[in-house]
Amino acid sequence: MRLGIIGLPGSGKSTVFDALTQSAADGGHRGEDRIGTIRVPDARVEVLSRMYQPRKTIYAQVEYFLPGKSGHDRKKDPNAWTPVRDCDALIHVVRNFRSYGMEAPTPLGDVVALDEEMVLADLVVVEKRLERLEMDRKRGKAADPEELSLLGQCRERLEAESPLRRHPELARAPQLRGYAFISAKPVLVLFNNNDDDDAPPPGAGDAALQAEVMVIRGKLEQELAQMTEAEAVEFLAEFEIQASATDRVITRSYDLLGLISFFTVGEDEVRAWTIRKETPAVDSAEVIHSDIKKGFIRAEVLAYDDLMSAGSYAEARKRGTVRLEGKTYPVQDGDIVNFRFNV
Repeated sequence: MRLGIIGLPGSGKSTVFDALTQSAADGGHRGEDRIGTIRVPDARVEVLSRMYQPRKTIYAQVEYFLPGKSGHDRKKDPNAWTPVRDCDALIHVVRNFRSYGMEAPTPLGDVVALDEEMVLADLVVVEKRLERLEMDRKRGKAADPEELSLLGQCRERLEAESPLRRHPELARAPQLRGYAFISAKPVLVLFNNNDDDDAPPPGAGDAALQAEVMVIRGKLEQELAQMTEAEAVEFLAEFEIQASATDRVITRSYDLLGLISFFTVGEDEVRAWTIRKETPAVDSAEVIHSDIKKGFIRAEVLAYDDLMSAGSYAEARKRGTVRLEGKTYPVQDGDIVNFRFNV
C-alpha cells in the first residue's frame, strides 16, 4: 500500500512524514522526494510468530511517499501531480496550527483549495484525451463508446468542481484506471494541530468535507517518533494519546481503502499479506505468486479466532474448523490460508 502525502506549502508535510515513518527530522531533504516504508502493526502476527517460532516473521508494509515538488509548482504545472498518480490513496495534510510570523490557519479553505487543484489537473487530462479522440474520429478511427461516455461524465463532474472520488461509478470504472485521476483517489484529510489541541476545526466532520478526517499533533508526534519504547509509553500517557499517529493513520488508511490481512504460517515463515475486502481466493493467491494463481486447486482456510480457540492447527482440524474453499471464496480478514496448487 502506497500513500502519497500532499498539502499546501507550510502545512507541515515533512513533519508529518517524519512522524509517520519515524524518521529523524532533517532539513537537508527539502525539494527531494522522500519514501519511508514501515510495517503495519498487527498483534495477530506477533501471536502467530510465538506459536510457530518461524525463521522469519514478516509484517504487511505500508509506504509513505512525500513528493519534493511544492504546491507552487502544481499550480503552474498540472503534470507536477505525476509523482503521486501511482499512489493507492492520498493523505492531505492541512495546517490547523498557529505559528509566529504566519497568518491564522484557514483549514477548511485549504481543503477546498487543494481539491480545486486536483480537479483542475484531472480536467486537463480529460480534455486532452477528448481532443485526441476527436482528432482520431476525423481520421476515421472510431473511439470506444463506453470510454467516450465515461470521459464525458468525468468532464461534467470536474467542470462542476466536484472531485471524482465523490462519484464511485467513475472513480472505480475499470476503463478509466489507466488515467490514474488524482481527484478519484481516496483521501484522508489530516488536520495538523498545535501540541495542546486534539480537536478538528469547527465544521470539519467527515460528512461536511465528504472525506475521511483525522487530527494529528504533528510536532508532538514527530518528537514521539524519536523516543525509545519506554519514553514513548510515558509520553503517550502524559499527553493522553491512545496510540501513535503511525498506528492510527495506518488503521484508518486500511479502512479507507477497504483493505484486510490474511496470513500464511509455518516453520519457515509467518507472514501477513494485504488484499482488498471480498478478494476471491484465486486472486489472493496471486498476491503471493502468480504461479499459485495459475495452478490453483483449493485453499485450506482456518480463521485466526478459531485457531486461538483450538490452541493448535491440529486441534482445529479435529474440531472441523479447517476447511477447503474454492476459487470464488472471498478471503476474510484474519484467515490463515494454505494454497494448494499444481503448475
